[in-house]
Amino acid sequence: MRTAILGFAAGAAWLQMQADLPEWPVIAFGMLLALAGCWLRDGWLRTALVFAAGLLLGFGWAAMQARGALADQLDKADEGRDITLVGTIANLPFRFSDGVRFNFAVERVVGADVHVPANLSLAWYANWRGAVTEAGEASRQPADSMTGIAAGSAFGEVQPGERWQLAVRLQRPHGNANPYGFDYEVWLLEQGLRATGYVRPSAANRRLDSFVLSFGHVVERCRAVLRDRIQRALAGKEYAGVIVALVVGDQRGIPQSDWKVFNRTGIGHLISISGLHITMVAGLFSLAVSALWRRSFFTSWQLPLILPAQKVAALTGASVALLYVLLAGFGVPAQRTLYMLAVVAIALWLDRIACVSYVLCAALGVVVLLDPWAVLWPGFWLSFGAVAVILYATVGRTVVRATKDAPLPRHRRLWEALRLGANTQYAVTMGLVPLSMLLFAQVSLVSPLANAVAIPLVSLVVTPMSLVGSVLPMSLAVPVLGLAHFIVQLLAACLHWFSGLPFAVWAAPTPPFWLFCWALFGTVWMLAPRGWPVRWLGLATWIPLLAATPTHPREGAMRVTAFDVGQGMALLIETSGHRLLYDTGPLYSDVSNGGNRVILPYLGARGIVTLDGMIVTHSDSDHSGGALAVLAAMPVDWLLSSLPPEHAIVRAARQHHHCTAGQHWDWDGVRFEMLHPLQVSYADATLKPNARGCTLKITAGGKSLLLAADIEAPQEAALLQRAAAGLGADVLLAPHHGSGTSSTPAFLLAVHPRLAVFQVGYRNRYHHPKPEVYARYAALGIQRLRTDESGAVTLDFDGGVQAAAFRSLQPRYWYGR
Repeated sequence: MRTAILGFAAGAAWLQMQADLPEWPVIAFGMLLALAGCWLRDGWLRTALVFAAGLLLGFGWAAMQARGALADQLDKADEGRDITLVGTIANLPFRFSDGVRFNFAVERVVGADVHVPANLSLAWYANWRGAVTEAGEASRQPADSMTGIAAGSAFGEVQPGERWQLAVRLQRPHGNANPYGFDYEVWLLEQGLRATGYVRPSAANRRLDSFVLSFGHVVERCRAVLRDRIQRALAGKEYAGVIVALVVGDQRGIPQSDWKVFNRTGIGHLISISGLHITMVAGLFSLAVSALWRRSFFTSWQLPLILPAQKVAALTGASVALLYVLLAGFGVPAQRTLYMLAVVAIALWLDRIACVSYVLCAALGVVVLLDPWAVLWPGFWLSFGAVAVILYATVGRTVVRATKDAPLPRHRRLWEALRLGANTQYAVTMGLVPLSMLLFAQVSLVSPLANAVAIPLVSLVVTPMSLVGSVLPMSLAVPVLGLAHFIVQLLAACLHWFSGLPFAVWAAPTPPFWLFCWALFGTVWMLAPRGWPVRWLGLATWIPLLAATPTHPREGAMRVTAFDVGQGMALLIETSGHRLLYDTGPLYSDVSNGGNRVILPYLGARGIVTLDGMIVTHSDSDHSGGALAVLAAMPVDWLLSSLPPEHAIVRAARQHHHCTAGQHWDWDGVRFEMLHPLQVSYADATLKPNARGCTLKITAGGKSLLLAADIEAPQEAALLQRAAAGLGADVLLAPHHGSGTSSTPAFLLAVHPRLAVFQVGYRNRYHHPKPEVYARYAALGIQRLRTDESGAVTLDFDGGVQAAAFRSLQPRYWYGR
């Protein structure tokens, strides 16, 4: 059974690596073959065949689920149309500074013959309208004239279970595609959201029913009520979002700055409804009900003679866990705990002995059966990995036990409990090092100390107080929740101190899979029982894992990564010993930008902790939006820009200079030349920011790259007049994203590139690149790559020019091609 379940999970994971889904006959044949293999009985051969059978079943099951999910699709011709829908608010809405975001369950389309997917992700903006970008954020635009309820206060008043009529614009699922980046498209697929969009200002927008009864709506409305009560009781409090996360599992109110501290100290697993919290709450209720049942609730009923107290306790624990998991939004760690408790409860009711490995495998099988995409997320591997490590390192190990003749004294029992807790924390900390490096390219060195403080406080004090306070009358809820918040404040202060220690985190590049497996083998060796030979040698397998350094091109060569940041520009240029960031992507929202959403995760996964230089070509937010985030996160030696001295980015830089034509430098055999703007342009107040875009030419091994920022036709003409002979390049970053005001025929003929890269957003509101400009490149025989179709583009200048598109290098079946 365990072998088959492990194979089933492996098969589901295998399917998620595929570029295309198998056809139905292939799926059916594979599943029938798997069932036939289960009947063989021949020792180790049977074990191998059972695993293979589980593998095929998991692969086929995941393929069936994927085909069903992808079938509900918005037609491309219907993207960007105004469509009026009737449906219900299907989840807990998230309110942000400009509006509210929620899932919408479509019931019918009003007045149009259009197929709309059953579940949508919508944003409703106040005073602004947004074109939803790949990252799921909105690009801000001045609002249309608002009509009636659409522009008023009602946008923030949507509640789960309400039925609304809404005028919307939709698009098919699309996300930024970058190495080591978050895959928004598969996340939407897992959530069953087959289109995204925003609510249009319209007189048709109105609430039709205050509540539509269904089980899901009841659960989500309860979550909304509890969240609102907590937010009212803790109005203006810094860590109210943490209390909300502990009660209803909604982590969206916790700012990124706090998450950075939690992750650096290794206690992020506690700031949610984790398995530890669910087990603790279920255990408390089980103990209470068991004690009352044994005493027949202080009556003469003699209830234990009717039903054993152990079975009542198991039923109570599983029921409470189910209730809490529903409040949590059914995350993977919560599911794992619920299914494990349910298996134990069932075994107890059936008078069966539940082996812990069977319990864990049963939970694994149910999670993958219900959600084959769960294997794609770090939480899945961390949750099951942590429990597996604990079982491996503790179950069956020798412990000191009391006997009837020699009971342990109280101080000895306390010591043994502390020793067991310390051993468990040691096992989890050491056991998850290879997995943490694979998933996050870092491991917290202060995690054992931080968890020693945080686990008792959060699990035994803050979480119970938060749960109780959220259901008390407001007169009592305010002091109870206030005390819980005060404890979180004290804990946060301690965590900030831990996080600020010089060696709080060990970072290294994301290891290749073979190196992860080698380190995992060493970890298993190290955590083996006493008596296992030279266990300490397991540490040696970590050396190549932790001591790795970022890869780099050879001397005289260059690598350029043009990130997929939506409608914006950001490129990383690497030589053998230096790194330069050219622009930093757009500003998506007040808390989200190309820096913290795309660039920093990539640099972290590569193990890059410093930059030698940064160029911010001009002040437009699609080029400068992520600069402050990058400057705050890592040292940057110098900044070149066309920004005014009082600009926040200039003030944040260690060393700043204006970019000026004539500047040049050499790094590791690679030549960098600034071609534009002229120094005199900074005295001309009439120039637009685009006109001073820092234009850079880079030459490596006789091959050149021209980065033309957002210069337009007048600047192209000026470059032709003063530097036409130096414009030639093998690769051109299309000026102004392929705007109709740039890429003049004369300029393209002078540059004469073999390849042009267009950094543009999917269905951006500017319609970049303009069709006539895009066709102009084709007419000149220039190969074209656009990031909205290809994802991030990697260019290797090493004797020649090799271009690679991320969506082609790592194709997945959910990418619309």
